[in-house]
Amino acid sequence: MSVARQVVVEADGGSRGNPGPAGYGAVVIDPATGEPLAEAAEYIGVATNNVAEYRGLIAGLTAAKALFPDAGEALRVHVRMDSKLVVEQMSGRWKIKHPDMKPLAARAAAILPPSSVTYEWIPRAQNKHADRLANEAMDAGRDGRQWEASASTAALDAPSARTPSPVQGPPGDQAAGAAKARAALAAARGAAAPAPDALFSLAEEPVESGGEPVESGGEPTDAHPAPQQAAGTPQAGWGAAPDLGAPATLVLLRHGETALTPEKRFSGSGGTDPELSAVGRGQAERAAGHFAALGTVQEIVSSPLRRCRETAAAVAARLGLDVRIDESLRETDFGAWEGLTFGEVRERYGDDLTAWLASPDTAPTGGGESFAQVAERVAAARDRLVARYAGRTVLLVTHVTPIKTFVRLALGAPPEALFRMELSAASISTVAYYADGNASVRLLNDTSHLR
Repeated sequence: MSVARQVVVEADGGSRGNPGPAGYGAVVIDPATGEPLAEAAEYIGVATNNVAEYRGLIAGLTAAKALFPDAGEALRVHVRMDSKLVVEQMSGRWKIKHPDMKPLAARAAAILPPSSVTYEWIPRAQNKHADRLANEAMDAGRDGRQWEASASTAALDAPSARTPSPVQGPPGDQAAGAAKARAALAAARGAAAPAPDALFSLAEEPVESGGEPVESGGEPTDAHPAPQQAAGTPQAGWGAAPDLGAPATLVLLRHGETALTPEKRFSGSGGTDPELSAVGRGQAERAAGHFAALGTVQEIVSSPLRRCRETAAAVAARLGLDVRIDESLRETDFGAWEGLTFGEVRERYGDDLTAWLASPDTAPTGGGESFAQVAERVAAARDRLVARYAGRTVLLVTHVTPIKTFVRLALGAPPEALFRMELSAASISTVAYYADGNASVRLLNDTSHLR
């Protein structure tokens, strides 16, 4: 007769971007002592919060089964997670409607007999061990490696501080059990998982039971807060209101240098359409490496001008993405000022320049484009892009004036703010747009990737 074994599984998963670089963590705990019997964590590439959470559950149940392979139906596992979605779905109280989520839930349900597993929702503050493991896995993926148990810095709370579990039981042979768990988890990593394209399409499930709250995981850059962020700390701006859903995140990359850039010459959409210089090509390659390391960009859209198309192509080659061209992202047409320095324009068209600096409705000499006209087409492009890429991260490769205009509009700043922003070649600015119409600017003129 099998000896009754009782364990607690705590599991978690997160995605920095939702979808974005994702990982999970799970720990099997002896309920009598609070000591860990086995740990599991893995970086799983680009996925959503829900996928990562389910993968953490699967890993935790797999490890628990491997610890006591002879226990059979005598094994009792109490799962504790801070994902109400997963807990309610696996408990059978909420339906699983998304076709890509169903295989994950079925895979978790098949590991142990349903009668052997119970589920409990806990606050994130009580799930620190699994949370740290998930973040370690995501950090490892960011650094181009997989998580290893020997590298774990996760620290269990003192057993006395744990919320009492409804199960109790003996600890078992920890060393032998942990070895079995590691072997089982290694084998499980090779099991079927959702295809990468499917991971992008996963969305949070709607609630069907009397208006229960649903987790949205909607923070734009780190939907799974890092462990140093205090649980329950009110957030505003960039990290605000997960119930608004994941924003459309526009990453604005200015093109690399051309021969005209260091000479500070007007270079718009009505000039010679210069190519990138050798310096500019190097900047584009470094930007490509930066975005490849982040792993958050899902789409690329570029201005039609050559310097942007070349910059976008360098990034696309590293990320394996296509580039869409959007005419609205082109630079201002500077008319007769194209190719001239500011001083040369002052000398030749002094009155026109003064009027241009004084009013956004004034166009450059010779039929150029006013800043008011640029703002009108950029605002239309913004609305179109936000609708198209809701909940996703898109890289826009464009120019000084469009980027400053995106930022100005997001901040609600007046037109004269355009003259108070500096924007270096190949710099990065980021704006997130939420479902309630609000926007949040995270970066402006970031060139750290070029150093």
